Amino acid sequence: MESSALPPCPDCASEYAYEQGALLVCPMCGLEWSPQEAAEAEAAALVRDSVGNVLNDGDTVTLVKTVKVSGGGGGSIKVGTKVTGIRLTQDSGDGHDIDAKVPGFGKMKLKSSVVKRA
Repeated sequence: MESSALPPCPDCASEYAYEQGALLVCPMCGLEWSPQEAAEAEAAALVRDSVGNVLNDGDTVTLVKTVKVSGGGGGSIKVGTKVTGIRLTQDSGDGHDIDAKVPGFGKMKLKSSVVKRA
């Protein structure tokens, strides 16, 4: 691989990575990593909707199933509700990886498994 085709360091984002055998090495922070592992980690980090489309910050999504809302007013968000301007977050282990402002309900976290990109 030529140096311009090498990915930046996943730790410090340095563009000066170089190959050393089967590994890539960052001269700035000393990290050694496998290009295959980096590609797999990047693919796993993608957030996908209920039908497999990749979601991005700012996307508009539609709910594909009714979602019960716990807390304050309770109730439920109906199928087909359109939510604009989503923000992706790290999944904290409970499956909620989208921050959104749902019309009629305000700010809340949603699961990517219950939405479809509009």
